Amino acid sequence: MIFRAAVDHAKKYPGLIPQFLFIVLGMGGASLYLIRLAKGPHVTWNKTNNPEPWNKLDPTYQYKFVAVTTDYKSLKKDGPEF
Repeated sequence: MIFRAAVDHAKKYPGLIPQFLFIVLGMGGASLYLIRLAKGPHVTWNKTNNPEPWNKLDPTYQYKFVAVTTDYKSLKKDGPEF
């Protein structure tokens, strides 16, 4: 129903087509980014098997989206081993 109304508006006003495309691209990109965040190693979906998954991460694990100046291979682990 909403899609049909958008198509009718696009036929009547062709200048709206880029706006519809940018809205769809923005919503798609936001959805993919949320999915990426939900699949991260620091997110717990099942607390019975692994309640603290961040303890199993290696100190060289790059969890940032982009790390420009940090050399993760030369880092030493500061905390205790669990």
